[in-house]
Amino acid sequence: MNPNPLQAPLEDPSKERLRLWLRLLKTTRGIEAALRENLRVEFDTTLPRFDVMAALSRFEDGLKMSEISGALRVSNGNVTGIVDRLADDGLLVRVPVPGDRRAHRVRMTQKGCEEFARQAAAHEAWISDILGQFSAEDARTLTTELTISEEIDD
Repeated sequence: MNPNPLQAPLEDPSKERLRLWLRLLKTTRGIEAALRENLRVEFDTTLPRFDVMAALSRFEDGLKMSEISGALRVSNGNVTGIVDRLADDGLLVRVPVPGDRRAHRVRMTQKGCEEFARQAAAHEAWISDILGQFSAEDARTLTTELTISEEIDD
């Protein structure tokens, strides 16, 4: 991440920060488009399906629908259809919550865990390839420096 000595002189700080924001946005959208295409081609799945499985993979006992929505920052309606289709494919199950007749926890099945492990390994490799221009040290530095989102989320 060495600065390019041929770059134009720095502009007003707010202009440089706006330029950074636009670059981050363009980069993120490009990476997301590549991931969507790779998931479609290699696994016949979608990024939202992958995201639901990723959220569930961290919770062996599963999550309530509202917890999945909260983790993904999307509406319950968005999650319901995805969970329905993943359940139809045998990748998830709904388990009743004791003492609450209306509530269910969603958990991955063994088949779901195995499928997610395959997809997650490919996803990690794709990201590593896409961001291969960054050394491990550069990646850690950027990760540390780009903590503003934690402040915005509060």
